[in-house]
Amino acid sequence: MKIKYSKKSLKFLAKQDNSTVARIRTAIEKLTYSPPEGDIKVMQGSDKGKMRLRVGSYRVIYWYLKKNEKTESENGIIEILYIDEIGNRGDIYK
Repeated sequence: MKIKYSKKSLKFLAKQDNSTVARIRTAIEKLTYSPPEGDIKVMQGSDKGKMRLRVGSYRVIYWYLKKNEKTESENGIIEILYIDEIGNRGDIYK
């Protein structure tokens, strides 16, 4: 499974200290497990199947995307974990 970050999420990570970035990236890596690990909830009212991951006082908004390609895997489906937004608990939902 590939992980893709939005520009906004990469910008947030660039502003954080190394220990916070490591903690968030480790939690994001656990989303690629089957089944995903972490404090995960489906976001209400989202049409894309957005979900949120809680990492301490930070929230990661993400969704899974499946693409059909013949060359990458045997069944032709590539799964992508798209990280849409990362932010503080109070600011992320605005």
